[in-house]
Amino acid sequence: MTSTTTRSTGNNIPKRTSLPLLKTAKESGEQAAETLSADLAVFLSDPSLRSALADGSLDLASYSSTINSELATLERECIALHRQAAPDIRILREEMDVCDSILAGLQEMLLGFQADLSGLSGDIRQLQDQSRSLAVQVDNRRDAEEGLRLFLERIVVPPNLAECICRGEVDELFLECVKDLEEKNAYVQLTEEAIDDPASSDPGFVLSSGIPPSQTAAGKEMIEHLSKLRLKAVERTRSYFLNVMKQLRRPKTHIRMIQTHALLKYEYLVDFLLVSSPTIHIEIRDVYVESMSKTLHTLFRTYHKQLLTLDMRLATRVDLIAVEEGALRDAFSTKSGGDENAAAASLPPINAHLASMNSEKYSYEMIFRSIISHLIDAATNEYIFARQFFKEYGQNDCWEAIFGKTLSLVLEQLENYLFNCHDAIAILLMIKLTHSFKRTVKARRIDKVMDPFLDRVANLFWPRLKMVMDAHLRSIRGANAKKVGGGDIHPHLVSRRYAEFTCSILLILNRGRKNVGESNAEGLATPSVNQNDNSSYRGSAGDMLMNDLDVMLEEMVLLLKRLADVHATNIKRNVFMINNLDQIITIFKERRVSGKELNRFSELLVQQRELFVEEELLQTFSKMIAFVQQTEAHMSRISAPRSARGVAAPADVVNPDVVESLVREFASNWKAGIEQINRNVLSYFSNFRNGMEILKQVLTQLLLYYTRFQDVIRKVWRGKPPSFCKDLVSTSVILAEIKKHALAI
Repeated sequence: MTSTTTRSTGNNIPKRTSLPLLKTAKESGEQAAETLSADLAVFLSDPSLRSALADGSLDLASYSSTINSELATLERECIALHRQAAPDIRILREEMDVCDSILAGLQEMLLGFQADLSGLSGDIRQLQDQSRSLAVQVDNRRDAEEGLRLFLERIVVPPNLAECICRGEVDELFLECVKDLEEKNAYVQLTEEAIDDPASSDPGFVLSSGIPPSQTAAGKEMIEHLSKLRLKAVERTRSYFLNVMKQLRRPKTHIRMIQTHALLKYEYLVDFLLVSSPTIHIEIRDVYVESMSKTLHTLFRTYHKQLLTLDMRLATRVDLIAVEEGALRDAFSTKSGGDENAAAASLPPINAHLASMNSEKYSYEMIFRSIISHLIDAATNEYIFARQFFKEYGQNDCWEAIFGKTLSLVLEQLENYLFNCHDAIAILLMIKLTHSFKRTVKARRIDKVMDPFLDRVANLFWPRLKMVMDAHLRSIRGANAKKVGGGDIHPHLVSRRYAEFTCSILLILNRGRKNVGESNAEGLATPSVNQNDNSSYRGSAGDMLMNDLDVMLEEMVLLLKRLADVHATNIKRNVFMINNLDQIITIFKERRVSGKELNRFSELLVQQRELFVEEELLQTFSKMIAFVQQTEAHMSRISAPRSARGVAAPADVVNPDVVESLVREFASNWKAGIEQINRNVLSYFSNFRNGMEILKQVLTQLLLYYTRFQDVIRKVWRGKPPSFCKDLVSTSVILAEIKKHALAI
């Protein structure tokens, strides 16, 4: 069957083939070659065949016949199998024909559906076009509706808004209504030029039609109504602010509360007046300035008057360092410590009502600090308020108009007080406070408006301070024992007053721990001055003050010497100087003040102690001291000539009898002499510590003199000491006695 089929297939090939058929035959040949190659590969894959081919034992003819025989057998078996399955194949063919007929019917049905769907797609496209057109129309209608709604919202005045502006209370709702009114007015006033200018108009105001609101019929109609409402709003705003500013003249509460809750809360209304009615805005500003000016003037005048009732005037014209004995008062001494006054100056401002109820009293620098503190607080508040409330008017012009009268009042009050002020410490403290206030106003950024005032305040203080310092200097220069009292060896009141006064000034100047000889006083504003026509001193105010202290120091030393000269004996003059110098030094050390003043008095104290030691020893051991001094001087004069000739004989230098009497006298009286010195020192010096130091110094000098006395004896009698030398007191015994008194301190 296969061969037949092959022949019939071959007979069906036309003898004339076209080019495509040639290509197909070529491709078939290539495929046959590939198939043959594959078959050969399979054939060679058999090891037995490959080995047979290799050794040449394979007979291809017999092998081919064997293969043909096997193929024939297989062909017969296949035909038998097909014959057995012929009925089933016939049934399968019938079923396939039925399926073909069914599929043909389905094909006809689908072709009908396709024809119907072709007609529907055209309808759908038409519907899509209509839908897009309707969507555009809807969007346009919505845009027109939104534009119309915004136009109506921005141009139409609701009844409640008009009712609130015309009859409602001026409150937060009124404020919001005025804002809405201004927005509507700004919208209605828009012109085509404003719309075209992006820098001067809001793009949201432009309608889709592009017609400016001012050119619409509704816009032209609403301009008149909005103008009337704006005039009504201006009228009611003016009435409100005028009413509030009447309250400022007689405030029933804190002014800051009125400013915060009744004015700053409605600062937009001020801007509204500035735009709607500049004349009314200026009127409101002028009324506020006038009201606050009068209120602040009244408040500070009343406050100063109340504080003056609390003033304890600590110094009068007679309260000087060298005050006359008949005019002595205790007030000056209570106003002496710079630390205490500086601490008091740092307290909170005075509550006048509470202090009056408690019958409290304050020094004037405390009163000054309270007034200036309140003044700076009020100035800060007004400066900030004016800038926030009046905007462009919140600069120096408005502030100065408010505070001009008050500042003049404070300066006048201060000048009146200083006219009768004789308290240099208080003046200096107020200068210090003024400098501190300058730092405060600078930190608050109001120095441009407050610095000129504080400079004027400082310029009031320095001339008065110079006058008071000159008065103290005159009192010291003109003082004597008859005026200030004298005759006592104990510390004088003048030295204490001087020390307390000087320490206070140096502590206020912050110079207590520094070299006070420097030119400028630290921490003080020191303008160039010529404070007194009678003074030739020119320079900074700080230099002036330091120069006055230097002059006062030297004048005080001269005064102490004049008072010491009242005493008849040198030893009492020395004791007086020591007691007063020690008192001054003690006060300086208690106040922890160092510098050239302390050094100067310390040097003077050392000199006076040395003089006292000599005078005190001369009271009891004058013979021995005179002998030692004269003999040492004589021996020094003859030492050179005698050295050339040998040792001098005793009779050539001293009188042995005199030396013997001095030895025996000292041996019998030295303990009693030391006891007498101890009693004298304890009675002379009020400061126990100072007295003990002087006692040590006296006894040490005594021991030194006696040691020198013994040295003279040894030098005169070098080879053979005289018999009276056995009566010499050992220096160790004297030293033990000195230590005994030292331990009793």
